[in-house]
Amino acid sequence: MASDPHSTLDWKALFRVPGFPFFFFAMFVSLFGTGMNFAGVTWYVLGATHSTVKVSLIVILVTLPGLVVPPFGGVLIDRVDRRYLGVTLDAARAVIVLGTAALAYMGCLSMWELYSMVFLLGVGFAVYWSTTNALVQELVPREQLLTANATVLIAVQGGMTAAGALVGFTFDRAGLAGILGIDGTTYMISAICLLLLRHGYHAPQDAHNTRLVSAAPTIEAPPEMSEPSLMRTDEDLFAPSRVFADIAEGLTYLQQQPRVLALGITYACMMAGVISANVLVVALAKDLLATGPGGYGYIEMGWAFGAIVGGLAASAAARNRPYRVLVLALAILAAGHTLFPFARTLAAAVAMNALFGVCRALVGVLTQSSIMTTVPRRLMGRTQSAFSVMATVLQVIMSFTLGWFAQRVSLSTAFVLLGAIYGGGVIAALRARTLSINPQGTPTPAAS
Repeated sequence: MASDPHSTLDWKALFRVPGFPFFFFAMFVSLFGTGMNFAGVTWYVLGATHSTVKVSLIVILVTLPGLVVPPFGGVLIDRVDRRYLGVTLDAARAVIVLGTAALAYMGCLSMWELYSMVFLLGVGFAVYWSTTNALVQELVPREQLLTANATVLIAVQGGMTAAGALVGFTFDRAGLAGILGIDGTTYMISAICLLLLRHGYHAPQDAHNTRLVSAAPTIEAPPEMSEPSLMRTDEDLFAPSRVFADIAEGLTYLQQQPRVLALGITYACMMAGVISANVLVVALAKDLLATGPGGYGYIEMGWAFGAIVGGLAASAAARNRPYRVLVLALAILAAGHTLFPFARTLAAAVAMNALFGVCRALVGVLTQSSIMTTVPRRLMGRTQSAFSVMATVLQVIMSFTLGWFAQRVSLSTAFVLLGAIYGGGVIAALRARTLSINPQGTPTPAAS
């Protein structure tokens, strides 16, 4: 597989792309608040219930909407201005979280209200992450996608790093109300940044007849593939028949592009492991290492710091045997999480989680850059949403299973199962390497 001459990280050129600095800051503040929210809520629930099964319910509720919402959200992402959609989702999440923060501050927050907030945030997240991924592809020239994905990951993990450093301090002094208040405020700031990203309305279907060049190091995109124009009238834009036809079109594309599908499964396995691991990491910090919320914050901060390092290393990884790097990173995640409960000190746990963060970053940047370079822009929302559904199915199953095994069997056994999901990513990555892109595999827009 040939090295891509455009795979070096040109930060200056990227930040000269109109609107990208606003997008970068939106991702940073949004994930800062989300990181504090998730860590604070998880710690609060474990402290209040002393049950890893109840903690797994938090993870399940935040991911469960991903089973139903993404197929329809993907159609929406491919039809409306992705910037306005992101702004709307941020604003809605801000209202929900700030309302819950007010209940917590007044001392009248019940557990079902907290669970409801988590579920509604999951609905928003089920569309938001695919929206931002599609927006990256829309904003950034294809030859800069590797740089963009690495930079966005650094913004995301930078926000998580800052959250990890502050979550213990904030929780000890301001409690859950303070955590939620910060999270709601960050959603408002993110919405403002996305609003300032550009002016005017930009429908995704307006961008057609755009040639795809092979700008990613992990996949070969057919250079002559083009995107057919979408011709729709306002009257039938959201008719049920049109929506389901668009969903079918996206599924047809994945069926005809097995390498894209294999890369999506690789990414879904990695994301399922990342999300469901929170069920066990909080128990590792509280029960095995006997650290407070500050110690848990340090473990999460180690992960985020490692992910930033991995994002910075993505360019070098892309130039030298990217598939080997991809498989090796997934293998480290599989073996490392199996051994995680044997980290008997906080320092060892932080160091191991930092290594896992590096590997997560490499897997995310390499797979997403490949997917964005290959998939036509008009199909990106549906493609990302399909992968989101895959990840959600795995997350829901793994979150409950891990919580049950941790409580009923042992924490070590649960970590072995977590390693197995990363092992599935290894198999999918090896499968992707043996497949090739089908240049005739892009379906035409669904007929009326």
